[in-house]
Amino acid sequence: MQKYYQHKLSSGENNVVVALSDTECGKLFSGDTRSDLGSEAEKMRFANGINDLVVRFLRIEQHAETGSEMLVMERLYPLDYRTYEVEKREILFEVFADELKQLHAQGFVHHDIKRPSSERGLPYDNVFLTDTGIRLIDVGISALRSQVGERVFAKYVENELQELAEFKKYFLER
Repeated sequence: MQKYYQHKLSSGENNVVVALSDTECGKLFSGDTRSDLGSEAEKMRFANGINDLVVRFLRIEQHAETGSEMLVMERLYPLDYRTYEVEKREILFEVFADELKQLHAQGFVHHDIKRPSSERGLPYDNVFLTDTGIRLIDVGISALRSQVGERVFAKYVENELQELAEFKKYFLER
């Protein structure tokens, strides 16, 4: 168990993300959250088939040290957006917005780009700026149109577009 925490990258209410290598990380599922593993993997695969906005799904395996089931994905290295000129951030944001709308058009909504609801999280902690552009992580509560139906999906997209507008102000005005 000791090594497991030495390589912890982040944690949420139900999961822990650990570094596996320079290129891979794993989201550990245990107890009641095991049923979420397949759902999250399915949604990641779906989004990955459309564009590269969502962190890339690699495989499902068992974490050697804890025995927990684990969703293995590419390891992202966040950059500080404040080091970029506003003009560069505007371009990065427009690409992000276009890719998010592509996901919506194909039936995927991330459903969690907003500011965190708890004091423990950072603002927009599911949105990373990387050397390849803005990326989304944690698709645990994302939704597919085929799973939630047209009416619910449309409402989720409407809410996400409002969150996108709020994120734009945050990303460009800081």
